[in-house]
Amino acid sequence: MAKVDPGELFPEEAWKKAKEICFDLLAARPHTKEELRQALRRKGFDEELRESLLGKLDNAKLVDDAAFAEQWVRSRHTYQGLAKSTLVAELKRKGVDGDVAVRAAGEIDRESEEQRARELVRKRLRSMTSVDEQTAIRRLLGTLARKGYPQGLAYSVVRDELKNAGAESTLLDDSVPD
Repeated sequence: MAKVDPGELFPEEAWKKAKEICFDLLAARPHTKEELRQALRRKGFDEELRESLLGKLDNAKLVDDAAFAEQWVRSRHTYQGLAKSTLVAELKRKGVDGDVAVRAAGEIDRESEEQRARELVRKRLRSMTSVDEQTAIRRLLGTLARKGYPQGLAYSVVRDELKNAGAESTLLDDSVPD
């Protein structure tokens, strides 16, 4: 497909092309309004056309940042094991309003976050049969930290899961803050 300069198109053609770009993106997966705005900006569409089109898509309920955020949180928490704080940061980077992002991440309660952290640690422990306990602790804590889990939760989960796996060391004793 030949690259088209939107500035060289008649207004109706530019509108049609911008709408086509948005529909193609939305057909692949849900997008935030800001993601669509950025895509149109990169393609060279002027601000007036971008905002007008995004307003129409919003009114038609084809773009819904709150619904996007809820779906994003469920998916990334379930399949990637990401913690609430990381999910909020990702949503903000995608242009979702901070309050909307926090509300969506609020669907994940403390128990659910802890359970997901335990699953991640158990899975990672299975591949650590040949490493010493100190290395295992460092790697497990690192895994949870990269996924955004709070330090206190990470320590308690790693401590409990190592005990459940038969570790006898006191490297992570009960004096670690929650």
